[in-house]
Amino acid sequence: MTGQRSDARRNYSRILAVAEAEVARHGAAASLEQVARTAGVGSATVRRHFPTRQALLEAVFQERIQALCERADQLSRADDSRVALLDWLHGLVRYAVSARGLADVLTYEPPTDVPAAEPADAQAQHSCGAVLESAATPLLRRALRDEAVRPGVTFHDLLTLAVGIALATEHHAEPAVQADRLFTLTVEGLSPSPLPRP
Repeated sequence: MTGQRSDARRNYSRILAVAEAEVARHGAAASLEQVARTAGVGSATVRRHFPTRQALLEAVFQERIQALCERADQLSRADDSRVALLDWLHGLVRYAVSARGLADVLTYEPPTDVPAAEPADAQAQHSCGAVLESAATPLLRRALRDEAVRPGVTFHDLLTLAVGIALATEHHAEPAVQADRLFTLTVEGLSPSPLPRP
């Protein structure tokens, strides 16, 4: 039994390492069959560890998501709530642009106003979007309380914005540069001065 568990752990680690390389090359469209072949295991073994493509992608991006959560915690102690929230959101955009497939993973998250602490099930509670929501919601709440952002802004709004910028710029020659430009444009506003009346 112990030998089987150690084999399973080795298979898991090998599959995940191969999946990380495949996702880096092909994004969220990485082939699960190719992952299985390269890892030297059967498709059934891949699916035993990762029953869905989403589950595999969530595992691939776990470290990046954890880094974003840790950053949110650090920023929760910043003096300026607006700067803290925008710093975190900019970091999310940069991660989503630099990590092929991450924006696609986040688009799986359903638009909901259900609080992060009340997911529909255990799997939803640990999805990338739910984990990020749990980490970033205190930043957003503080910024809303300080009237540093528009009333009614939700975490889903922020997630949609970050994902939209990442997906819109991924095929540009310099996606990070274009994403930074669009993020700045979004934060500063398309027309910061009042429009002249006709």
